[in-house]
Amino acid sequence: MNWQEVCEHPSLQDLPFKIKLNERGEIVMAPTTVAHAARKGEMNFRLGSLCREGNLLNECAISTAKGTKVADVAWASDARFAKIKDETECSIAPEVCVEVLSLSNTNDEIAEKRKLYFDQGAHEVWICHDDGDIHFYNAAGRLEQSLLFSYFPQHIDM
Repeated sequence: MNWQEVCEHPSLQDLPFKIKLNERGEIVMAPTTVAHAARKGEMNFRLGSLCREGNLLNECAISTAKGTKVADVAWASDARFAKIKDETECSIAPEVCVEVLSLSNTNDEIAEKRKLYFDQGAHEVWICHDDGDIHFYNAAGRLEQSLLFSYFPQHIDM
């Protein structure tokens, strides 16, 4: 199964949870909690309120070497958005990909997602932990703060 087929399949419409594809084209379901949804909303709100340019994307599907991965929140410059806006899944990653950790995430899974996003052209990957701490990464490793949005907080309270 590919991402286009998943998006168009009638039985998969309006599911109350996130889905993604692994490298074998298998659907992977990820249940979410209220706290997880609230952290995603807060990340979305803060990034959106600080960015006057570019495009904020929620649940952004990105084609990777290991299937379709879905960034919880993403930001793409106007130039990059012009390249991906008509795609079902991004052939190149937005410049910023944000993952809000959930109970099912493992450290290995998140490290792999960071690598996959960077391989697809992301400039930064932000990880929001369940305690509200935010870790920023570029392809070289962990950053003290975002280089693209240096004013973004390193912690959010819920």
